[in-house]
Amino acid sequence: MRAAIFLLTLAAASHARIDFVRQIKPILETACLDCHGEKRSYGGLQMHTRKHVEEGAFKGKVLVPGKPDSSLLYTLTLLPSNVARAMPPGGPALTPEQKGLIRQWIIEGADWPVTLELGPPKTDFKDDKELVRELHRRISERQPPHHMEPYRETIAGTNVGFDMVPIPGGEFTMGSPASEPGRRNDEGPRHTVKIAPFWMGKHEVTWDEYRLFQFAKAGVDPAVDAVAHPTRPYVEMSFGMGMHGFPAISMTHHAASKYAQWLSARTGSFYRLPTEAEWEYACRAGTNTAYSFGDDPSQLGEYAWFEANSNGKYQKVGAKKPNPWGLHDMLGNVMEWTLDQYAADFYGRRGQLAFAPSTTPYPHSVRGGSWNDDPSPCRCAARASSDPSWKMQDPQLPKSIWYHTDAQWLGFRLVRPLQTPSPEEMYAYWNNGVEKE
Repeated sequence: MRAAIFLLTLAAASHARIDFVRQIKPILETACLDCHGEKRSYGGLQMHTRKHVEEGAFKGKVLVPGKPDSSLLYTLTLLPSNVARAMPPGGPALTPEQKGLIRQWIIEGADWPVTLELGPPKTDFKDDKELVRELHRRISERQPPHHMEPYRETIAGTNVGFDMVPIPGGEFTMGSPASEPGRRNDEGPRHTVKIAPFWMGKHEVTWDEYRLFQFAKAGVDPAVDAVAHPTRPYVEMSFGMGMHGFPAISMTHHAASKYAQWLSARTGSFYRLPTEAEWEYACRAGTNTAYSFGDDPSQLGEYAWFEANSNGKYQKVGAKKPNPWGLHDMLGNVMEWTLDQYAADFYGRRGQLAFAPSTTPYPHSVRGGSWNDDPSPCRCAARASSDPSWKMQDPQLPKSIWYHTDAQWLGFRLVRPLQTPSPEEMYAYWNNGVEKE
């Protein structure tokens, strides 16, 4: 008996205590601070210092040293992700190892130096322009192929990839004729636009891709870490419609642009939102009819998910027939952000402008129609404009610059131009119409 007790004592003595700075601090900074940091106190709770945890909202309940089963910091991580009080909200859930570390840390007394403040990781860049110059240097070292061929890009450090389709340069007539059924005045006057070659996503950006950015972990690379990324969502962002293989939805124009910057940093290839002209050119794929397959809306169900066949939700990408250039879901499924500021009269004053640069956060041009639309908004020339009401139900004050929770039919896809732009152009593309908190 004494020998057994001695061995247990020896084992306990040899067990290394949890190191707060090395093991707990990174978990809290990644999973908690977006909602409960110095600048945002969701639910009245801040967690950037020990004092705020102990004296703020839920006083004495968030962290109870020695008692993990009485500490909300631990118990709320055990709830299923679809439960309203689950932490982190919206997922992804902490790993069993992370939960175990937090539990053991609390059992050991929840050591947290009073003077140690949590915060985002420090970066080596003084501002975003300096970061963009570094990204331009990296991207310039990895120039696009000289030949326009399809390719698949895998996001480094993951098994997640996406396919890019070559779009040849050329000229096309943008807009719709007055005789086209469903035409609106903002689809004219028709005009000729010259397009440089680029690659475009074979389908919309999926949750598999976007969630790597949405829940980005620090420590991947200083330049990647320095790209602004979303705060944690306050609801489950697929709204029960599905994650794996489904299009990502409900992000703001700012969020879509920052995803493009983050993806460029992760891959070393330059990505951005398409201009309205690029989007329509790729959607038409050499045709001049209302839809890329002709003028008959009765055929739309073969190429698109829309009101008549979607069962009231978005569907997995790539399940319908592609257009003549091999792009899936350009029409229907989810509407897609473009780079342009929306203006109903822009076609009449375009001149030599490649796109309409943003001067305000709203409105931006959105294209393609969605699972929630009838055939008319799913035409190649149909235009829509973003609106602040798309985040009306957001309970946060100020409202999030990252989420359009009321726009569950809104997504995006990216392009990669053949010619790499200058650092100044990159910065302008990635910060076009940035929202303000």
